[in-house]
Amino acid sequence: MNLPLVEWALNFAFACLGLALVLCSVRLLRGPHATDRVLALDTMYINVVALVILYGIRFDTHIYFEAALIVALLGFVSTVALARYLSRGDVME
Repeated sequence: MNLPLVEWALNFAFACLGLALVLCSVRLLRGPHATDRVLALDTMYINVVALVILYGIRFDTHIYFEAALIVALLGFVSTVALARYLSRGDVME
């Protein structure tokens, strides 16, 4: 990746996603309700997936894309489990 515009865009995207992670961390710590915290965690794993994909683009390797898929699947399952726990009080019936 020797294109300066692509490198600048990747650096800008890294900075924006880093800021989004910081803001989600603030919402996670200061959220007034449990649902706010669950939504902050959900947004954080989406941001982590985007960061892992950006690393894959930056270093031009495919292993990061597979890691992003695994993080996305684990994040989805954990969000569903947390939402079910908050709505019913249990995860398994």
